[in-house]
Amino acid sequence: MSNLRPAELLLQSLGIFDPHDIDLEAIAYDQGAIVKYLPLNDCEARIIGYGKRAIITVDNRYRPSRMRFSIAHELGHWSQHRGRSLICRTDDIGNPRRSPVDPERIADSYAADLLLPRYIFIPRANALGITTFENIETLANEFSSSITATAIRQVEYGPEPAILVCHGPTGRKWFNRPQHIPTRWFPREELDSDSYAFEVLFGNSRRSRRVLMGAETWFNHRDAYKFDIFEQSFKVADDEVLTLLTFKDEDMLEDSE
Repeated sequence: MSNLRPAELLLQSLGIFDPHDIDLEAIAYDQGAIVKYLPLNDCEARIIGYGKRAIITVDNRYRPSRMRFSIAHELGHWSQHRGRSLICRTDDIGNPRRSPVDPERIADSYAADLLLPRYIFIPRANALGITTFENIETLANEFSSSITATAIRQVEYGPEPAILVCHGPTGRKWFNRPQHIPTRWFPREELDSDSYAFEVLFGNSRRSRRVLMGAETWFNHRDAYKFDIFEQSFKVADDEVLTLLTFKDEDMLEDSE
């Protein structure tokens, strides 16, 4: 891959070509930072830097995959915003609703490249063949990353065209639509009661099967009724469900109306 980004270039410079070798504490040390794990009351993670040295502190009460993303996020600040000491709250880290030019989103992008580098991720995602939460769980375990971060990576670089949508009880929270999917496919704000996502969010199931669903269940576009899409949902929290909408018809991907 010729268009490597800064975090990926760093990994390759360290000779890392396997996800199990992405040791964040060792990478931080190489970059002049040490990592500490402590209970934090005012934030989820912070970085204090001076000159070429920094201390990254992460709240140790979070699950391991979240702490890894927080460390990678702070390393993103260290790489892209060196000279600043930053305090990052939960809403600052891994928040897809922030603007792409927001410093926190920039740090998130760096973190994704560090934890799920494309030159390692894409071959493994392609080898699994289809976009499902079963395959996303396999990749998340391999890369020691969260389901959400891995699912975002999957729809951006996986083998099938797909959109990832996140809903809560009050409606849509955010969605990730890769550039190769036309903007006319804009997910509905509210969950349709006929969707499997509705059943997963408000029921006892953690995950639905990948099933064919009429596209009008998910999109308001006037032509949605003409198409079917694959839908699969996964409950990542008691009040949050992720849904993969995978496009099976190439006509849906054409830019012309």
